[in-house]
Amino acid sequence: MEISRDGDNKQLSRQDKRVGGTKAALFVYGMEGLENMAFIASAVSLVTYLMGYMNIGLTKSVNTVTNFMGTSFILALLGGVIADTFLTRFTTCVLFGFLEFLGYALLTVQAHFDQLRPTPCTDISKQCEAANTGQAAILYTGLYLIALGTSGVKAALPLLGADQFDSKDPKEAVQLSSFFNWFMFSLTGGSIVGVTFVVWISSKKGWDWGFGVCTIAVLFAIVLVCIGKPFYRDNALKGSPIIRILRVLAASIRNRYLPIPRKEDELYEVYDKGTQNENLQRTNQFRFLDRAAVHDMTTWGASAAMTPGPWRLSTVTQVEETKILLRMLPIVLSTVFINTCLAQLQTFSIQQSMTLDTRIFGFEIPASSLPVIPLGFNLIFIPIYERIFVPLARRITGIPTGIRHLQRIGVGLVLSTISMAISGVIESKRKSVAVKHNMVDSNEPLPMSVFWLGFQFAVFGLSDMFTLVGLLEFYHAESSAGMKGTSTALSWFSLAFGYFISSVVVEVVNKASGGWLASNNLNRDQLNYFYWLLSGLSAVNFVIYLVCASWYKYKNVEEMKQEEISIHGSAAN
Repeated sequence: MEISRDGDNKQLSRQDKRVGGTKAALFVYGMEGLENMAFIASAVSLVTYLMGYMNIGLTKSVNTVTNFMGTSFILALLGGVIADTFLTRFTTCVLFGFLEFLGYALLTVQAHFDQLRPTPCTDISKQCEAANTGQAAILYTGLYLIALGTSGVKAALPLLGADQFDSKDPKEAVQLSSFFNWFMFSLTGGSIVGVTFVVWISSKKGWDWGFGVCTIAVLFAIVLVCIGKPFYRDNALKGSPIIRILRVLAASIRNRYLPIPRKEDELYEVYDKGTQNENLQRTNQFRFLDRAAVHDMTTWGASAAMTPGPWRLSTVTQVEETKILLRMLPIVLSTVFINTCLAQLQTFSIQQSMTLDTRIFGFEIPASSLPVIPLGFNLIFIPIYERIFVPLARRITGIPTGIRHLQRIGVGLVLSTISMAISGVIESKRKSVAVKHNMVDSNEPLPMSVFWLGFQFAVFGLSDMFTLVGLLEFYHAESSAGMKGTSTALSWFSLAFGYFISSVVVEVVNKASGGWLASNNLNRDQLNYFYWLLSGLSAVNFVIYLVCASWYKYKNVEEMKQEEISIHGSAAN
């Protein structure tokens, strides 16, 4: 059956020249920089706020922060499903951005009014007054409004930017690869402002000022992304990917007694650009799912008009979409542990810095600003990677991204292992300085520069650059057209799961070791042993990742036929 689409295609081509591209992506970069500035500024100093202003102990404060961070990222799956199914990427960004704005506004109010917080604790040797029920309710409502809001933004915003480039266009395919690097660059730039300027405001002017700046930043981020609305390419909603996966599983179970055809053209497929934007070719992994695409004529009849419903018959593309998700799961799970290590650098390393000399050239650097070291390295290294390494690697490999996504992720995992080993060495040196100067129980800064911690931060910063961008590119490139929101959110899910595991790891290590991390005094804890344990576990995790990456099969897309609709399967059977 022939259906002409020449007029529609020409009209879309003219429209595509007016929208999308780098011009539209600039608004995405701006929103990401502002939103992440607020989020990171709050995250790196939240332990200090909880301990000093909400009278929460060190271990509980650390676990509160890691649980908050974990929730922020795990809810990205919800944002991804919403962006695929119910709302456009743009609408998702605005809606969830507003929720995040409300969360910061609530924390600003609590930080400003003394009656909304417990009485400050000045003597850590005595039992401090705990926050009452109402005060705790305000705190956690604000925190988890921020978590919910940032989760939707993190799920939809990279997709909104990636939608502005057509991966099938050779020129735009290269720009798409660059987009993720520059997205990381804007994320890093915002983070640097957050851990310097915003943290300085919080420590010198007060927490109400710090949270207030975050509130204004998120408001500006929402306004900025709205200004760019006329320039965006809108994504077409393609229905729930979760429902499609459930249909494939249900159909494969219903057809479990049918033989699996050897040839792909014996399976049911639809070539219709109005129904699905791409056709995925059949793969040999998880072949039991192929039964979902078997059109059994003895049961349903030979007429195409008698094609069974979607819960009894799926297309090859829908089956392969499900297979892609199953293939991704081992990659997701094997990249979780690097984020467990990241959680330690954002919590325990900040507490380490509070015991050290934070002065440089006469200026005192707030402990919470220490992450500026890895962020600074990233700000320098990302352009070098994008402008020098990628073009050279592209000439050798012919791959638009220079190296494959899984190779980039693997480099990040190796650097993470090295960073944890360095962290153990530096912590041993810090403790030896405390013992040497008889300052184990002192609240005074040790005669050791805080910039010794820069080594572990710098290496892990590079690790994060390789891994996070690699994961975002991998999930976006490998997912089907109708599942990009859900799949890309898996990169944040990996981050979330790592934070949650961090809380469990801290508790388990405390019990199994007899209290390595049980004291509020790092000079008496065994944090160096904990870091070395993480390094060893990271090395084991890397071996597991190599097995998973070797097993993974990249998807193979068959170009959509532009001018015809044809149904395979019914004729073949």
